[in-house]
Amino acid sequence: MQPKPYIITIGGLDPSSGAGITSDIKTFETYGLYGLSVCTAVTVQDDASFKQCEWVRPQVVINQLEVLLNRFPVSVIKIGIVEHWKTLHNIIEKIKALKPEIKIIVDPILKASAGFDFHHKESINYFDNILDKCYLFTPNYNEIKGLYPEKSIEDTISYISKKSNIYLKGGHRTDKKGWDELYYGGIVQINIEPIADKIYEKHGSGCVLAAAIASNLVKNMHLEDACRQAKYYTEQFLNSNTSLLGHHNYQNT
Repeated sequence: MQPKPYIITIGGLDPSSGAGITSDIKTFETYGLYGLSVCTAVTVQDDASFKQCEWVRPQVVINQLEVLLNRFPVSVIKIGIVEHWKTLHNIIEKIKALKPEIKIIVDPILKASAGFDFHHKESINYFDNILDKCYLFTPNYNEIKGLYPEKSIEDTISYISKKSNIYLKGGHRTDKKGWDELYYGGIVQINIEPIADKIYEKHGSGCVLAAAIASNLVKNMHLEDACRQAKYYTEQFLNSNTSLLGHHNYQNT
């Protein structure tokens, strides 16, 4: 029997396993992949509240990543919470130095759902270089508004889409809630509408969506197909029960 394809998640450890690297591992396993993980932070939280974050030293993060990339064949890496844009920049530089062909999915955690502000004082001078090297950027509406406060969302999307593909999550939209948008190739815009009539909110749903997209890319899906299928996967996760912690029991119907 051949080994499962490998994929790496870089992010925080959430004790509730609703978000972060343990949530990503669950998603990867559902897709038939072997998930490897690099821990950037240990958080003190549950599904409903966020208390504390202890950051892993940047060099330790790099060391974890390096040992995995030197051992395992990896085609896609998903990145979640990282302490600073500078640290994220250095992580991406290391990935590209070791394996330039890897597709990098950046799911920016600019503010935890519980209200903890992660990048409140951080400069984004490194941001352009990050975008140039990542394959897909997956912010929600609140996050993309915070990147360039002086720009409109439309101007921000236009600027970013010249450098990277964007999957803009629509869960925070007030006009068309749940409608996502994909911008790729710098010119193509695709609306990805919700399928379910009603969903139950879940802790870590953004992590699940980005991890599902990353998993589909490992399977060599076209980006648009990967995003649509991941949207469907995430809706099943949201509706798996009525609590804040979802189940990964995807049915491809």
